[in-house]
Amino acid sequence: MKAVVHDGPAGWDGLKTKEMREASAGSGEVKVRLKASGLNHRDIWVLYRRKETDRPVILGSDGAGVVEHVGEGVEGIRVGDEVVINPSLGWSHTSDAPPAGFDILGSPTPGTFAESIVVPAENIEKKPAHLDWGEAGILPLAALTAYRALFTRGRLQAGEHVLIPGIGSGVATFILMMAKVAGARVTVTSRSEEKRNKALELGADAAIDSEGDWQKSMKDDQADLIIDSVGPATFEKALGRLKSGGRFVNFGASTGESVKLPLRPFFYGQFNLLGTTMGSAEEFRKMLRLVETHQIRPVLDQTYPLSEALQAFQRMKDGKQFGKIGLKID
Repeated sequence: MKAVVHDGPAGWDGLKTKEMREASAGSGEVKVRLKASGLNHRDIWVLYRRKETDRPVILGSDGAGVVEHVGEGVEGIRVGDEVVINPSLGWSHTSDAPPAGFDILGSPTPGTFAESIVVPAENIEKKPAHLDWGEAGILPLAALTAYRALFTRGRLQAGEHVLIPGIGSGVATFILMMAKVAGARVTVTSRSEEKRNKALELGADAAIDSEGDWQKSMKDDQADLIIDSVGPATFEKALGRLKSGGRFVNFGASTGESVKLPLRPFFYGQFNLLGTTMGSAEEFRKMLRLVETHQIRPVLDQTYPLSEALQAFQRMKDGKQFGKIGLKID
């Protein structure tokens, strides 16, 4: 079968499309004929974390398709079912942190950038009926990350004000849409006027220039909750717009690994600094219910055929997308 793999030296030189052997579903497993998948920043990070001596691995964490074979001992799933795949492996119940042994599809476990995949039966859920294949294929990882950041870690309540620095990524657009259906007000930031305007069209209440004066733009309208993935480039500006006792949730570090934390404002403000990533199977099911109840549709930036996956990777690397980049798998 055709697949997008990392095979060879660390970085882009190891990224290629090649033929790989199809796996068979064993006991407790399900084989899915994939229809669509989606890129995440994780797919780029994996390229640089692997060694040349590592065995080739199929990349990709997002996917949706049709059940082709059901392994022994699997109940409640039938051949022909239309499903989405939960990329969190070994995390069944909501907890403060993932359990030991937690992993994510797409390295070291074979991922979704292929014509088929075999996964544990507990990682299969019914595809939301209102989503087409392209939308369903880009849903799982980003929507799960957004749901946990907002509701489990961020404890969002209706009527609160959410600030999202750096709007544009798949997770950030999901956070915007989920926060709005939960009854929150949302302010976003971006250096790109185009992305700010798209966020306003998507439902944001305000959109400000990341490089401008946030205090002047927001005036006294401070945030109850900040959901951040930018890191050092905007950290101090964002923290300065948080209400006393507010929550600051981080799930990424797109501009660097370290931030300068001004301790005196931090402890006088009695802020809560929280980390998050991915989520449990329990949270994945709650996310799907929210998506179905409010008919949330993922923001699809562009779709590429599997054979043009390298161009899709380049678009993500360049940071040009607004929403998720999809792969169509025939």
